[in-house]
Amino acid sequence: QVQLVESGGGLVQAGGSLRLSCAASVRTSSRYAMGWFRQAPGKEREFVAALTWNDASTYYAESVKGRFTISRDNAKNTVYLQMNSLKPEDTAVYYCAARPAYYPDTLGTHSYEYDYWGQGTQVTVSS
Repeated sequence: QVQLVESGGGLVQAGGSLRLSCAASVRTSSRYAMGWFRQAPGKEREFVAALTWNDASTYYAESVKGRFTISRDNAKNTVYLQMNSLKPEDTAVYYCAARPAYYPDTLGTHSYEYDYWGQGTQVTVSS
C-alpha cells in the first residue's frame, strides 16, 4: 500500500508561484510513475503532469506546459510540482497519484491508470 500526502497549496495572486509537495510512504526511487491531477469545482478531475519512474520522461497537459514542472527527490521520497505564472483558471484541488511502472517509459494521463492517491491540496489563484 502506498500512502501519498500533498502539501504546499494556498492562495496566490495571478502571476505568482507555488510549489506542491507529495510525500510518499515508499521509496520514490522504486518503480512508480508519478502524476499530478487537479479538479476544479463542478469539473472532472484532469491530468496536469506525469513523471516516469526513472525520471527519463515527463509529460504535461497543454494548459500548463512551460509553466509547471514535475520533479522527484528520491532522498526525501517526495515528488514536486513547481507552478509558475499561475492563472485564475489554475484554481483547483491538486492531487498526487502513483502507479506501478512495469516499463521504464510507463506514464499515465488518465486518472484510472493510477492506483494510489493523496487527499489533495487546495490551490486558489486570485485575479
